[in-house]
Amino acid sequence: MINIDEDSLKNGVLGLVLAVVEILRDALQNQATRRIDSGTLTDEEVERLGAALADLDLAIEGIKREQGLDQAVQSVRDGLDDLVDDVVQQVTGSSDWSPSLADADRLQSVGVQR
Repeated sequence: MINIDEDSLKNGVLGLVLAVVEILRDALQNQATRRIDSGTLTDEEVERLGAALADLDLAIEGIKREQGLDQAVQSVRDGLDDLVDDVVQQVTGSSDWSPSLADADRLQSVGVQR
């Protein structure tokens, strides 16, 4: 018989879902910044986009706080960081992968913390 702690399972699944949502939010913010910098958005569109992203941030943080998931989400994000490091190490063949500042900024914009 398998003994499953429902609370741990719930926190793990919710932590994973919120981590994925955060990564998507970071990608959206990165794309929004690119569009703003390119000048393809009107002032009204920039304002609406900023408000929507701010609302999303508040919603994510609210859910994490209400459910006590800060640590679960951070654990998933840390695990993904380690996975990315392993993949980059395998692809580059380097055990001392150190991205340039520009690369680090791009990685951070999609949620990869170094």
